[in-house]
Amino acid sequence: MSAQLEQKVLDTLKTIKDPAKDVDIVTAGMVIGLQSKDGHIAFTIDIADPARAKEFEPIRKAAEDAVHAMDGVLSVTAVLTAERPAQPQQQAPGVAPQDQALMPGVKSIVAVSSGKGGVGKSTTSVNLALALAAKGLSVGLLDADIYGPSIPRMLGITGQPVSHDGKTLEPMENHGIKCMSIGFLVEEDTAMIWRGPMVMGALEQLMRDVNWGELDVLVVDMPPGTGDVQLTMAQKVPLTGSVIVSTPQDIALLDTRKGLNMFRKVEIPVFGIVENMSYFSCPHCGERTDVFSHGGARETAEAQGADFLGEIPLDIKIRETSDGGHPIVTSHPDSEHAKAYAGIADKVWAKVEDQLGDSQGPKIVFD
Repeated sequence: MSAQLEQKVLDTLKTIKDPAKDVDIVTAGMVIGLQSKDGHIAFTIDIADPARAKEFEPIRKAAEDAVHAMDGVLSVTAVLTAERPAQPQQQAPGVAPQDQALMPGVKSIVAVSSGKGGVGKSTTSVNLALALAAKGLSVGLLDADIYGPSIPRMLGITGQPVSHDGKTLEPMENHGIKCMSIGFLVEEDTAMIWRGPMVMGALEQLMRDVNWGELDVLVVDMPPGTGDVQLTMAQKVPLTGSVIVSTPQDIALLDTRKGLNMFRKVEIPVFGIVENMSYFSCPHCGERTDVFSHGGARETAEAQGADFLGEIPLDIKIRETSDGGHPIVTSHPDSEHAKAYAGIADKVWAKVEDQLGDSQGPKIVFD
């Protein structure tokens, strides 16, 4: 964001006051994380007392409307956040109420997670979503990796989402699926220096304030790790189930077990584990090399009582197609790699149907 535009936005926000203190929200230091990209503005209003959240919602809305009225502004996303003290649990340990109204038209949500970064989680998320779409399903993909949004590049999507009413964003689309990412709203090389509550506020708006429409399944590319953001996401979003991506080596599998246990603690079904970069086959001589060992994810799944969904090799074609915005499932649908993703998608969708079936009651079968 240019210094001139930033100052104009801040000057506009100085007209919005905290009624309890009779001071504007900028002077009070509440406006943080100000970002802009081609007419799309995003910022956070950080309040000290979580108890004032309901009181501040009209203020957040007024701030959003004031900035949206500025010349050249296409859309505004204002997030209200606060540090929340620990609350006594009223349900089972680790389980928090889920907001079923975030995306009313989405029938199921599948989180793709990893215990650590660098294991190919985003590549798996993209190709899984496309493989599900190839089955004739209506599919969306939410890039929840706020700190490192890579889905726009992998799907070959450029530009910014539009808002017809200034309140709700239309998802971007390519390869037959809908997509939303913070990467559409900030410059690609922008460092997202946000705290956990700020990230959760942004994620909730990427779900609530996006016109997802009717979807059979929304695939969520989760941030790596098992910290506050991941735990809060698992607690607040009505996830149908989760898929965990790992490489075969011991250090990655250690973090995989942590991720699996996290989802179980908050009672989210773990659909299974995918072993990415499972092996390398030389494209010239055909010799196979287990660069990161092999079979560790299958062994971990068996030891932890989880399903093994499949293995994806380490292959330059997968990397090149992902970097180029033409994922291998759509660019080389008859390849062995695309078929591997399709097999994983079949297993995941079968588990989604089982979960949806459980919520609809037993089926009566006549022989």
